[in-house]
Amino acid sequence: MRHEQIYQAIKEEHETYGYSISALCRLGNVSRAAYYKWLHREIPTNELENERIAQTIEKIHTESPDKGYRRIRDDLERYHDIKVNDKRVLRICRKRDIKSTIKYANNGCTRQAANPQFIAENILNREFYADTPNQKWLTDVTEFKYYTGKEKHKLYLSAILDLYDRRIVSYVIRDNNNNNALVFDTFDKAIADNPDAHPLCHSDRGFQYTNRAFRTKLEEAGMTQSMSRVAKCIDNGPMEGFWGIIKRERYYGKKFTSRTALISMIENYIDYYNNKRLQRNLGVLTPIEKYKQYMLVA
Repeated sequence: MRHEQIYQAIKEEHETYGYSISALCRLGNVSRAAYYKWLHREIPTNELENERIAQTIEKIHTESPDKGYRRIRDDLERYHDIKVNDKRVLRICRKRDIKSTIKYANNGCTRQAANPQFIAENILNREFYADTPNQKWLTDVTEFKYYTGKEKHKLYLSAILDLYDRRIVSYVIRDNNNNNALVFDTFDKAIADNPDAHPLCHSDRGFQYTNRAFRTKLEEAGMTQSMSRVAKCIDNGPMEGFWGIIKRERYYGKKFTSRTALISMIENYIDYYNNKRLQRNLGVLTPIEKYKQYMLVA
């Protein structure tokens, strides 16, 4: 309909603020008769369906404002049994002015070793795919902040990501990043949970990863070590990507005022990411679903 957006605006302004219909029609350069004809029209089935979908989209957006229209569409089908295409969801989102939160740049916190004891070649070479689980692992450390009054504190998250299913294999949260324990404990957990895994292990050149003790740990576990080149963050792209995802969806734009709240957010998000966050590059599956799908046919 030619003036539908104007009519809709008149209706909303009248219902919300009580403005005169006559004044609003004059402002919109439409006649009162035409407005009332539109108001009392028989609403098409397709429009009613769009309204039902829009209400569900609003609910998804309220719960997860980070989601763009593609992820909203996937959630509609998986969790609400509403099957629509991307274009329809995009049209509804634009009409309702629903936009995902802005993605901020991720500033890594890994400290390069001043005198590295061991440097591995970039064996991964940006081949960010794997044929099976536990074939290629990526790892890194990132930083979060919380406040008690005006005092700022830091937490560090070390994690390992599997390139086959993009699941977080293991993670450790600590108050400091001044020694090797954070990274070493992350690998101890991963090895304990996957004793038969002998993956290629890729990292940047942070001081923990260039340590001889870490090299020995990998060799004893039957793993091959790979490292990014200097100042080439993209060499560890999917791992950096995960940091961007968790921070964009649960951290940026918020101020955490306790250590407990920040740790709870991180732990809950990783559980959500592994078990409920659908990914199109996995065939609209979660990382754990992708992993279990492989294990069923292996």
